[in-house]
Amino acid sequence: MTKITIKSTQNPAILKFEFPDFITQNESFEFKNIDEAKASPLAQQLFYLPFVKTVYISGNFIAIERYTIVEWEDVQDAVAEQIEEFVNNGGTIITIDENKTKKQPITVYGETTPNPAALKFVVSRMLTKNAVEFKNIDATAASPLAKALFNFSYVKEVFIDENYISVTKYEVNEWNEITLELRSFIKQFIENGGTVLDETLLVTDTKQEKQQIKNFDNLDTTSQQIINILEEYVKPAVAADGGNILFDSYDEKEKRVKVILQGACNGCPSSTFTLKSGIENMLKDMLKDEDIKVEAVNA
Repeated sequence: MTKITIKSTQNPAILKFEFPDFITQNESFEFKNIDEAKASPLAQQLFYLPFVKTVYISGNFIAIERYTIVEWEDVQDAVAEQIEEFVNNGGTIITIDENKTKKQPITVYGETTPNPAALKFVVSRMLTKNAVEFKNIDATAASPLAKALFNFSYVKEVFIDENYISVTKYEVNEWNEITLELRSFIKQFIENGGTVLDETLLVTDTKQEKQQIKNFDNLDTTSQQIINILEEYVKPAVAADGGNILFDSYDEKEKRVKVILQGACNGCPSSTFTLKSGIENMLKDMLKDEDIKVEAVNA
């Protein structure tokens, strides 16, 4: 008889329901609604619960993200019992596609960035919808891939977004000495079913919180306009260079906009020029205010 163990996560909206054994092999699944969950009869059943927002299945656990209409402490035991009953009665967790080989071939190629210390490794499939930056190995709980990359002595920082991984190196090695090794490692890691990012373990980033709808609505009008401009016009450009930009704050008195640079943009020699000649001029023009100043808090 299967017995479920309930585990909390870094995200209070997400709860893990752990099995004593692995329920998937080298694969992770994310379902946003009942139609997406056709491969998982269990996930489909869970979506009949009105508070279920997202179902994740990976390794030895099922993680569920809830809507705010309930608190986990009120429903978690009932959910665990429902999962146990479903499995113990012979229900199918994931439908195995027999035509699918265990190894999923992908392509990985390196792209240079404006930052000579950073290289962008582009993967032929989506990796995440959340931009995540890792400054050291201690911060990599949510990313086994980032943790593994830090085992290379020349890796300084790792940034993961959409379909690419930006690696920033120390000066001890040149790119022509290490690019092939890194590209091959990333390719083999993903092809062999390694987890790039476990969304359930992501720690809420206060820097990104401001740009979420619930907090966005609490900002002043100018800050909202700045965020919208950064999202629509700036982020796609810096993403192409293997980086990211986040709004930090706006001082109405000083007309000063503070931003956070991530990935290849952080520490890039041309970032100051980009901030002043590109982003600052764009904000001056679009906000009709010549006194606007832009600076990076981590440049």
